Amino acid sequence: MVVDTTVRSIRVLVRAPDPLTHVAVSDQLAAEPRIEAVSEVRPEPADVAVVVADRMTVEVTSLLRTIKNSLRVPVVLIPSEVNRADLIIAVECNVVAVLPRVTATSTRIKEAVLTAAAGGGVFPPRLLGELFRQVEQMQSEVLSPHGLHTSGLTPREIDVLRMMAEGLDTAEIAEKVCLSERAVKRVISGVTRRLNLRNRPHAVAYALRSGAI
Repeated sequence: MVVDTTVRSIRVLVRAPDPLTHVAVSDQLAAEPRIEAVSEVRPEPADVAVVVADRMTVEVTSLLRTIKNSLRVPVVLIPSEVNRADLIIAVECNVVAVLPRVTATSTRIKEAVLTAAAGGGVFPPRLLGELFRQVEQMQSEVLSPHGLHTSGLTPREIDVLRMMAEGLDTAEIAEKVCLSERAVKRVISGVTRRLNLRNRPHAVAYALRSGAI
C-alpha cells in the first residue's frame, strides 16, 4: 500500500487554563498522525483551535472572540460546565464542537478536531436541543416581528432569491412579485451589499446554505 505523504496535517492551537492540562491535551492530539499541535509562538497558522475552560467567563469569551477575529478557525470547546446562555455565545464565537470535560476522552477530542477541520460540528444531544430552542425563540421573538429570517434576509428578499434559483430572469421575477424591474434589482443589490456577497450566484448560494430557500 502506498501512503500519500503529501497530505498536510491538521494544525491545532491548544489553549488551556493551566500548563498541565495544556500539555495533556497537546500530547493526546500529537498521538494522532493527522494532527499537529502548534505553539502560539510559531508562525504557522492553525486550522482548528481547542479551548479548555472551567466555565464561560468573561476572560474565556474574550479569548474565543480573539481567536475568531484573528485566526478565523473553528473552535472545539472543552468546558467543565456550560449552560443555555453560554451555548449561544460560544456558537457566535465560531465554536463548532462542545465536549463536556467529564466525557472528553482522547478519542473524542481527536474526533472532534477532525470533524471541525472537515467543516462539521459535534454537540451533545441535550446541548443541541437547547441550541435549536434558542434559534426558534430568536426567530419568533426577535426576527419575525421585524420581518427577518435567521439568515438575515427579509421575506421579499427570500422570494426573489428563490425565483433566481429557479432560473427566472429579472423581468419574470418582477412580474411575479408585482414590482418594477428596477425595484427587483434594488432588492438584489441590497442583499449583496448588506451581506458582502459578490454577485447574484453568490447571493443564491448564501440563501441555500442558510436554509432560507
